[in-house]
Amino acid sequence: MSDTSTPSTTIPAMIDACVARFGDDEGLVDGDIRWTFAELRGQIHTAAKALIAGGIHKGDRVAIWAPNIAEFVVAALGIHCAGAILVPINTRFKGREAGYTLDKSGADLLFTVSDFLDNDYVALLDEAEVTVATTVVLRGDVRDGCVGFNDFLSAADSVDDDALADRMASVRGEDLCHIMFTSGTTGLPKGARLRHDATCRGYNDWADIVGLRAGDRYLIVNPFFHSFGMNAGILACLMKGATIVPQALFDVPAVMKQVPAERISVLPGPPAIYQTILNHPDLADFDMSTLRLAVTGAAPVPVPMIHAMRQKLGFENIITAYGLTETHGLVSACRADDSPETISTTSGRAMPDIEVLIVDANGQEVQRGQPGEIVVKGYLVMDGYFEDPDNTAEAIDADGWLHTGDIGVMDADGYIDITDRLKDMFIVGGFNAYPAEIENLLSSHPDIAQVAVIGIPDERMGEVGMAFVVAADGTTPEPDAIIAWAREEMANYKVPRRVQVIDALPLNASNKVLKTELRTLAT
Repeated sequence: MSDTSTPSTTIPAMIDACVARFGDDEGLVDGDIRWTFAELRGQIHTAAKALIAGGIHKGDRVAIWAPNIAEFVVAALGIHCAGAILVPINTRFKGREAGYTLDKSGADLLFTVSDFLDNDYVALLDEAEVTVATTVVLRGDVRDGCVGFNDFLSAADSVDDDALADRMASVRGEDLCHIMFTSGTTGLPKGARLRHDATCRGYNDWADIVGLRAGDRYLIVNPFFHSFGMNAGILACLMKGATIVPQALFDVPAVMKQVPAERISVLPGPPAIYQTILNHPDLADFDMSTLRLAVTGAAPVPVPMIHAMRQKLGFENIITAYGLTETHGLVSACRADDSPETISTTSGRAMPDIEVLIVDANGQEVQRGQPGEIVVKGYLVMDGYFEDPDNTAEAIDADGWLHTGDIGVMDADGYIDITDRLKDMFIVGGFNAYPAEIENLLSSHPDIAQVAVIGIPDERMGEVGMAFVVAADGTTPEPDAIIAWAREEMANYKVPRRVQVIDALPLNASNKVLKTELRTLAT
């Protein structure tokens, strides 16, 4: 049955609406933690009071650098209820990359952890000589100069309920809820300014389209720092009364155990997740019968895989979708009654009340079936990049169209097939990788004079990076050594899986690298 409730216009109001409808239902499960929605709101409000006690004002930026854990949910939604703006940081980042995000956003308070994937994020910041006014450790050892989460929360006692209510009431739909950073062709991350009202409206529609409903149990594998994990995960669950089950790290055996243990019904993710599960030798030993809803995208989904997901994993609804950080993570989606061929070959049609066109180099719409750039207009388009008017003007034209940089073809029914990327972006297991950013990082290697990066096909990850390197004078770069160095300097999904040393990069008359020729060399 479709949910006909009116969506809230702010995240604090949406949390209250959730408790009014589903308060006694199980809201979040993480290990030994089992909170009802009402208990979860209590935790969130405590965090919001602690933030207010700590001097956080409406409109301040507060960052979180942490995996999918209960404390992330509490801190993030506490930031929203305190009227501040959440700045999530990619858990794959190294200290230098996280430091850029903190500096660019102006965040003076950071929630983080000291023990994830063998990383101590606090130590990584210290090594990169990044300073933050206040660092709160959600889980792990509390180093000197940091504050433990429980100690931080103890300050909430100094703020009364009326003060919190006033702060929450001051939040308006047009206010920013998130600044989510996404890389661009310049190689420097840009912070998309995202609003409460667009987030609430868009993900209420998204949840209706995919069929999320009360009583669902949602294993959130997609990272919380990403719009999919944060918005289509945490917030969508609160909107529809689905239980939040965070998965801190995607590990196939762990996920396969969680499905029967927690009666998981919703498992979104990139195609690589489902393919890995389908190929697991012990699949028959796990009861996957509770699964019913999958939402995927970011890479092709073969028709045989869709059939296998239904037959072997029990999914009833399998939906593909497309979105950008700059559009609050939403542009288009398939519908539940679309054919496997449509789900496999398209990324769906436009979200309600959103305009999507395919245009030529002059901004004119092309004929259906012809390729062009995908442009988007409507309430989901960001309020520009944070403190970056030049890149904002480049991304959003005078008529309000966001130029995505993606090449696509639209059929007669408005369904989009994404065929290429103007910006050379490639997608590694669901993570967007930008060659210019990777090239900028690789250029600091002492043995590299010039470098160009392209995406190449990979059976498991969809695509991975390949770097073409020109040696610095007097050096002999070793591909394996460069890859090992890169693993220490950048997020894992950015690390090139192949490195080829060449005498010179192919250039055109304007001295721009001919990546088409590099793709030929890579075959």
